[in-house]
Amino acid sequence: MKKLFLIPLIVFALTAKAQDTKKSFNFSLEQAISHALTNNYSVINAGRDIEASKEKKWETTAAGLPQINAGIDYTNNIVLQKSVVPAEFFGGNPGEFTEVAFGTKHNMMARSTLSQLIFDGSYIVALQASKTYLKYYENAKQKTDIEIKEAVINAYGNVLLAQESIAILEKNKATLEKTLSDTKATFKNGLIEEENVEQLQITLTSVNSTLNYNKRLLEVAFKMLKITLGIDINDDLKLTDTLDQLTISNLDLAFAKNEFNVSNNVNYLMALNFQEQRNLELKLQKTKALPSLAANVNFGYNAFGNEFQFFTPNQRWLNYSNVGLSLNIPIFSSFGRSSRTQQAKIALDQAKTQLSEAEQKLKLQFAAAKSDYEFSIEEYATAKSNLSLAERIERKQQIKFTEGLSSSFDYNDAQRQLYAGQQSYLKSMVDVINKKAALEKIINK
Repeated sequence: MKKLFLIPLIVFALTAKAQDTKKSFNFSLEQAISHALTNNYSVINAGRDIEASKEKKWETTAAGLPQINAGIDYTNNIVLQKSVVPAEFFGGNPGEFTEVAFGTKHNMMARSTLSQLIFDGSYIVALQASKTYLKYYENAKQKTDIEIKEAVINAYGNVLLAQESIAILEKNKATLEKTLSDTKATFKNGLIEEENVEQLQITLTSVNSTLNYNKRLLEVAFKMLKITLGIDINDDLKLTDTLDQLTISNLDLAFAKNEFNVSNNVNYLMALNFQEQRNLELKLQKTKALPSLAANVNFGYNAFGNEFQFFTPNQRWLNYSNVGLSLNIPIFSSFGRSSRTQQAKIALDQAKTQLSEAEQKLKLQFAAAKSDYEFSIEEYATAKSNLSLAERIERKQQIKFTEGLSSSFDYNDAQRQLYAGQQSYLKSMVDVINKKAALEKIINK
């Protein structure tokens, strides 16, 4: 019995702990963007890429700085290699040979080496390339931030769209239920035909189905937004901006009149960075025709013995040291270097062409995004006006239907027109928000 009593207590404790770890967030759109630019998973990893590239830059720099290495070598000559010498060296007969073994059974060497690169053209290019490498990831981080900002705006708008759709559908449902109830009462009194009731039931069923779909869609939209923000999908999230507020704040035709500076676009900067990489690759191939010079200092001890006594006080260690220079002069590579240099030149020309292509495509994208944004504002005004007309038509048809002056089919057509107008209006609001976000992405605002 005690064990059975403990089970609900354990379950309660685990549930309470889970509730304690659950967080709650209240975000306006700007707050959501700010949070995502710090906590989004892609943003975090993009920041780590920058840190890794900084370490890579230092790795490249360190290659030209002093390098110190040490080591210990031990050899156990299980069977010493033998040679033959004339036997007469040891008092033997001329023409005969005697086997001799040189060395000891045990050898040990302790050594250290200091090396320093004095000149290498490829090292100079590598230092320049490390800066370009870092700049690439800084641009990539900027691109990630821009994309995440747009993703947050889209996801935030989708949640608001689903919420507004649900609110409108709930209102439509309530109106339909009241009209259906009144129509049933009128039918019972024999004043209208049954098909009027059936037509309203069909419409109500359709509205219910759409309402349930939007509720499920809202759950998915919230989860998508949470993932984009970098918070747990089980955390509570409340949006403080409304769809109407965001739409009004994004109605700015003057914004679309701004001049487009392609050099501010991150995709252009990345294409420019790629061209610089190809230019450095060309420099690298050219420097491979230059000599390289390095210096080294070696110091160490050797010890020999037929017994393993290297760590005893009586063991004799023989020291040595030397200083050296290493000069490498490329002379002839059967035109291999020339071929690699020409390949690098071709790659650089390709990068220049790609940069020009990127510039033209970005100008086209700006023109398209600008046109889409201006059109979205026009569509918003049209949808708003059409919705107002659809609402008036629906109200008139409802009155006529209630008074028996029009059929259920006429009323149903007016309802469908109203519902379509409502969805078009909501979609036009989201389009204004999203199209401006797309334009901001192009101009890197």
